Amino acid sequence: MRIATWNVNSVNARVETVVSWFEEASPDVACLQEIKCVDEKFPSERFERLGYNVCVHGQKGYNGVALLSKAPLEDVRKGLPGDDGDDHSRYLEAVVSGPRPVRVASIYLPNGNPPASEKFAYKLGWVRRLSVHAKSLLALEEILVLAGDYNVIPEPRDADNPASWLGDALFQPESRQAFRSLKWLGLTDAFLAADGAPGAYTFWDYQAGAWQRDHGIRIDHLLLSPQAADVLGDVKIHRDVRGRDKPSDHVPVEAELRI
Repeated sequence: MRIATWNVNSVNARVETVVSWFEEASPDVACLQEIKCVDEKFPSERFERLGYNVCVHGQKGYNGVALLSKAPLEDVRKGLPGDDGDDHSRYLEAVVSGPRPVRVASIYLPNGNPPASEKFAYKLGWVRRLSVHAKSLLALEEILVLAGDYNVIPEPRDADNPASWLGDALFQPESRQAFRSLKWLGLTDAFLAADGAPGAYTFWDYQAGAWQRDHGIRIDHLLLSPQAADVLGDVKIHRDVRGRDKPSDHVPVEAELRI
């Protein structure tokens, strides 16, 4: 089973680019973030024609996550528990049915900029809520994949120019510590386990020629339960997608589970 994560940065604005990649790569499951549309505006028909079941947790103009799966999706959860007042569409979870079911979540963690603002406090609080929920999911001892745009640069090696990110919420010590604490629950970073090569970025800003100069960062991650890590195969970052027409500033990251 191949599971991909991709922040598409507005699915309708880039639908031809996104659908084209799905036609080529044909992942079994895909977790999309920042779709920037309400549920009924998601171009479900384009993906259903390719054989996908579609589940959407959208929001008008902002945020929004989706799950696409060739197998049926069950036990769907929309929204991260722990704060009934949080109306941001940033978390969508479901079980991919099959002989060996896989629980998958599409995650769009808050950006948090600027640091020392309410947005940064919201980011850190959101990670704490995610950690609480992840701990409960790990107790189920299932094959679990928490995939998405985490908006965290874990280590200096995950940025082409770490110094340029020192004042950014993505690289603050508190953000990185929160991400480590999440992993320390027993989650494995799929890319580090399967490859770990330096210079493997997943995001290049639209500004200042970041793509052309390879000023990238790695902020899109697939975190695996021990049961998922046990069957991990290859991980591929589809870097070439960033150079296509009307690209997202993120590229797809795909992990193979040998099940």
